[in-house]
Amino acid sequence: MEIRNAALKDLPAIAAVEAECFPAAEAATAEEFAGRLAHYANHFWLLFEDGELAAFVDGFCTDTPDLTDEMYADAALHDEAGAWQMIFGVNTLPRCRRRGYAETLLRQAIADARAQGRKGLVLTCKDRLVHYYAKLGFVNEGVSGSTHGGVVWHQMRLTF
Repeated sequence: MEIRNAALKDLPAIAAVEAECFPAAEAATAEEFAGRLAHYANHFWLLFEDGELAAFVDGFCTDTPDLTDEMYADAALHDEAGAWQMIFGVNTLPRCRRRGYAETLLRQAIADARAQGRKGLVLTCKDRLVHYYAKLGFVNEGVSGSTHGGVVWHQMRLTF
């Protein structure tokens, strides 16, 4: 197993994993990922198994405390000095699930955000995953204002 930050060369693999993990209405496109990689590749945590991208977590930093739909679409909103590490995607290939990969990457993102002096991390998730993120220390703040992909999301926050 190898964990590292992303580079532009990882774009095809990242887009493929995203397409396999999320319905089209919720999935980021290769073009959106290209913008994200251009602005904050160091805020992508990739996990490789036998040389294949098996899981990744990504998101940018901002002083805005709540995750908004605009953030998904505009990578230029990233502020490297931002107080909050947003998490936009937690992806694990279906055949690689239940091996702890997502948790490993989230723990790395949490450790990095803490080391960088951030206030904490914010993500949104579907109702069925609230308990999963809670075990990592995230607190459910209720239904998010995000309507990304036409889905009801819960905003979760981990504050240091």
